[in-house]
Amino acid sequence: MRIIRPDTRGPDVHDVQQRLSALDHRIDGEELDAGHYGSSTRQAVADFQRSRSIGVDGIVGPETWAHLVEAGYRFGDRTLYLRYPYFRGDDVRELQRKLNALGFDAWREDGILGEHVDRAVREFQRNTGVDPDGIVGPETFESLARLRPNVAAPSRAMVREAESLRQAHPMDGSVIAIDAGHGADDRGAEGPSGTAEASVTFAVAERLAEELEKRGARPRMLRTRDETLPASDRARAANALGALACISIHMNDGGPDAEGTTCVYFGTDRTHSPAGMRLAGLIQGELVSRMGLRDCGTHPMAITLLRETRMPCVVVEPCFITNPREETLLGEPGFQRDLGVALAIAVERFVSAQGETGGVD
Repeated sequence: MRIIRPDTRGPDVHDVQQRLSALDHRIDGEELDAGHYGSSTRQAVADFQRSRSIGVDGIVGPETWAHLVEAGYRFGDRTLYLRYPYFRGDDVRELQRKLNALGFDAWREDGILGEHVDRAVREFQRNTGVDPDGIVGPETFESLARLRPNVAAPSRAMVREAESLRQAHPMDGSVIAIDAGHGADDRGAEGPSGTAEASVTFAVAERLAEELEKRGARPRMLRTRDETLPASDRARAANALGALACISIHMNDGGPDAEGTTCVYFGTDRTHSPAGMRLAGLIQGELVSRMGLRDCGTHPMAITLLRETRMPCVVVEPCFITNPREETLLGEPGFQRDLGVALAIAVERFVSAQGETGGVD
């Protein structure tokens, strides 16, 4: 698909507008009739992005388009079952929510019908006298409706993940996935003097790998210096490694006066990853206290890498590469090393648990 930006026109713009309108986002009638990406369409896109916990830029790229398609599915619209590629959609998310509320662990509510959901469906079917074939059709829909699960309560998946934070793991031998954001064919944001985000993220990722190795861990880079990988491929690679955690390194993009560090973890308006939130908090704390960086907070998001990884995963943006002072710091080997040390200490604290736990609130 082409990237759909403000002031563009065409059938694809009209398609986006119709999808937004069906989700109760207001589009100006003239814009809708003309298939014109005007101000009301941009506002509707931004509001939709905000509601889905993805990056808010008012532009329809692959991530936003995928969420628009998924948002169009309502529970009961289609028969669901395990297939490849996986079913994705808000109907799957609702299925997970209902199963989790009933005590059947359907994983975190990410809207992806994978093996965890299939197992939960079959277990539910066995417990309700339905043929445990994993097919969510009329009979299973009826069984779920009859039981009226309390979807407002914390899900079993969140409780399970929160409980896992009580279990310390040895740092020695733990596999930690490291994702250097962007790549050879995707330079990312650019600093005032031309520093490419992709080169800085790789340098910091290398420093982090070195520091983790010193602590006995087994760091694994998800891309080489010469690669550019889609987010889904990075998530699959991290999952295949069986990593205990995944750290994705990016740099923030804003005006020349924007500064500070941010860390994001998987979360939506209805659910989040307790372990991801815990890891993000530890990283943010180290970067602020050890590095003296301005605290821009931790935030939940449902972007592809965070959504598709099967371990606690965070995206950390230590600095704004668009800030001249922070761009200069990012180019200094000593600063890159210090970032690697701070990140490694946070990961070690997370893996070791040290008696600190997270909640499900």
